[in-house]
Amino acid sequence: MTLDQDLQALIEKECNKAHTHALILRVQSGDGHVDFKGSAGDAMPDTGFPIASIAKMFTATLIMQLAEEGQIELDQMVQNILTDVDLSGLHVVKDMDYGASLTIRHLLHQTSGLADYYESDLASDLKAGRDRSYGLKDVLQMTRALPPQAAPDSGRSYYSDTNFQLLGAVIERVTDKSFDEMLKTRICAPLGLTQTGVLDGTDVGLPVYHEDRMLNIPRILASMGPDGGIISTLDEMMIFLRAFMQNQLFQPQTAAQMRQWNKLFFPMQYGYGLMRIKLPLWTTLFRATPELVGHSGASGSFAYYAPEPDIYLIGTFNQTDAPRRPIGFMFEVLRMIAKHEGSR
Repeated sequence: MTLDQDLQALIEKECNKAHTHALILRVQSGDGHVDFKGSAGDAMPDTGFPIASIAKMFTATLIMQLAEEGQIELDQMVQNILTDVDLSGLHVVKDMDYGASLTIRHLLHQTSGLADYYESDLASDLKAGRDRSYGLKDVLQMTRALPPQAAPDSGRSYYSDTNFQLLGAVIERVTDKSFDEMLKTRICAPLGLTQTGVLDGTDVGLPVYHEDRMLNIPRILASMGPDGGIISTLDEMMIFLRAFMQNQLFQPQTAAQMRQWNKLFFPMQYGYGLMRIKLPLWTTLFRATPELVGHSGASGSFAYYAPEPDIYLIGTFNQTDAPRRPIGFMFEVLRMIAKHEGSR
């Protein structure tokens, strides 16, 4: 069979597993000789879909652009920008209140140690399909009600959507424009993306599921904005991912800075709005696996670049019950491509 036929068979096999209602996949090599787009289950390859936390790559891009232009500094305290937002009591660790001293770099590198507002009752509401809108004030209230993960700069990254909600507020305050306006002006327009933006309305495209429950949650998704509220397509995400990895959206020195990797949770490391997956040899029977750089989402969305084979992978399961499932799937795709490349 051809590579395209094998990849189509793979996604159909994956889609036959429990709690899998749809799967879409886009794969492309740097030189374009591998170029696959396919779907299985209740999906078409050109269907729009919620990209979930891949949105953090867009937010990080906007922050780094503003930093390059001198409109912000990464070590600038967020409280000095969001002067009318009370950050006191937001992050208290061992009776020390760090809220007012948090910097943009802390948020971007996930080194703030802030609690993740998503882990409040919002996560259970989302999975139960209880839709609601919320704003930054609500995010901070949810965060204050949760125990902090660590003090800032504790030596590793701690994943928190609160960090990127605050970064979205910084972007809006510094530019005096909405996050969606900045997204479309600075990223979508230059790249020719017309179907990418923060969800506006109720059409989320490919529906998100939790196990066998279809979730009707447009207000939650729209509220996520800079940490997870963007809708896009496979083709447009491929354009963005290639532009991001090829430094078309910022300077090469900025790209290098964004790849300062911290331990996150196995097998993830975190940079500046970027994840890195590199499996240790002891987990793979001492067979080397490619490095992956990009971002995943809680809905089973993924957008990664594998530098060594020069392969880009984008897709989604649109299923919240197994957010780490794309990791093994992506390695299966890469193994299949390597097998075909070896027989060329």
